[in-house]
Amino acid sequence: METPDFPVDELARLETLRGLRLLDSESEERFDRLTRLAKRMFGVSVALVTLVDTDRQWFKSAQGLAVPETPRDISFCGHAILGDEVFVVPDAQTDIRFHDNPLVTKTPHIRFYAGCPISFSNGAKLGTLCLIDQLPREFSLEDQQVLQDLAAMVEQEIAAIQLATLDDLTLISNRRGFIGLANHSLSLCVRYNFPVALLIFDLDGFKAINDTLGHAEGDRALIGFAKVMQEVFRDSDVLARLGGDEFAVLLSKADESSISATLARFDQALAEFNLSSNRSYALQCSVGYKITPSGGQVDIESLLSAADRQMYRHKEGKAVASAIESLLPR
Repeated sequence: METPDFPVDELARLETLRGLRLLDSESEERFDRLTRLAKRMFGVSVALVTLVDTDRQWFKSAQGLAVPETPRDISFCGHAILGDEVFVVPDAQTDIRFHDNPLVTKTPHIRFYAGCPISFSNGAKLGTLCLIDQLPREFSLEDQQVLQDLAAMVEQEIAAIQLATLDDLTLISNRRGFIGLANHSLSLCVRYNFPVALLIFDLDGFKAINDTLGHAEGDRALIGFAKVMQEVFRDSDVLARLGGDEFAVLLSKADESSISATLARFDQALAEFNLSSNRSYALQCSVGYKITPSGGQVDIESLLSAADRQMYRHKEGKAVASAIESLLPR
């Protein structure tokens, strides 16, 4: 058996794949209809949309196969993502690379395989749209073109998800994307009995930046703030621009002490950004947060409301302090 090599851009490829948050997500009709179509068009027993992770290939959509994933080191799709064209194995039993592969000798007893790489806009190959059958068969150039056309539709659906759930200015999740990702994260935290915290940030003085320096500079401020967030928070945290100058972060396994430490790191990173950015203003923010203890049942909208109320109390307190300070003799 021949184990698939890793693509030369493996680290960047995995970063792209995980950034899309498709792994371990719920099934979606937009992908299921394409695997149903592929299975019916080619008359095969199995059609899959696969995503090739570090050590597994996970199935975003599966027709004719009950398991959710298989190991990467025995996968056919691991080979398919190494090239640009459709990867075809007419008869795995007579192919030296696969004849003793467990996927051939045992369930699902693969004889025929054809997989078209699914690429993201940056060129990273995420996985495949693939066909599997228990009988050997040929796969013509015309068949390959049809499979490529279907794979392009899968790519379009992935791009549509990104556009619908991504803030096009800061390139982090928008409110819609945040709600979907946060609900998924919350369900996992409840399942594993983890505490969870939601933080809301609101830029101070953002209207003044827009009014005095223009909307282009306001956009630069928002992009800069988002970059500081990405530097400070973990890859497992869910970041979003909810709208305007309001941002949110959902953190799993977070308690009061860890939130305090995280906010201290964020304040330090923001101060360093202000020193290095050489702008005529400093980015400042008000923050509020809500922590749900382990095992707590809560919905994302309740967390948002509670954190939002605390954030506005923080902002009002800062405004009062500023007003008092302005009355003191200098």
